Amino acid sequence: MTLPDILKLAPVVPVLIIEDEAQAVPLAKALVAGGLLALEVTLRTPAAINCIRRIAGEVEGGVVGAGTILNSAMRQEAYDAGARFGVSPGLIDGEEFDDGPLPLLPGIATATELMAGLSLGYNYFKLFPANIVGGTGALKA
Repeated sequence: MTLPDILKLAPVVPVLIIEDEAQAVPLAKALVAGGLLALEVTLRTPAAINCIRRIAGEVEGGVVGAGTILNSAMRQEAYDAGARFGVSPGLIDGEEFDDGPLPLLPGIATATELMAGLSLGYNYFKLFPANIVGGTGALKA
C-alpha cells in the first residue's frame, strides 16, 4: 500500500502515545471500528515498538504507522515491527522518500522545508507542529 493510499483511508490519522502495551490492540480495534483505519503510534514510549507489532498482527483492517521517526535505524525498526508508514517531525538528513521499505511522511513548518522535501522526492507532508505554525490558517495562506 502506498502512502497516498494510506492517507485516503480516513480524513484524519490519529496519533497514539501508548504507555501500556495491553491497551494497544483494544484502542486500535475501537478506532478501526469507528472508521479510522490508519493509526500512527509514536515512538516516544518504551512500549511503542511492541504496540506496533501487536496492532499489525492483531487488528484486522488497520494500517499501523510509526511516528517520531528521527533516523534511518528507527525507520527500519518500525518497518520490521510491522509499520507500513512512518511519520517524522522533520526532514531526516540524507533520507529520501524512497529510501528503504517504509514510506515516510515528514513534518514541515516552513516553505523552505517544503521545497527541501520536494527536492528529496516527497509529495506529502505533515504540517508540524500545526498549532504553533498557524494550523489550517497557515495552509490557506
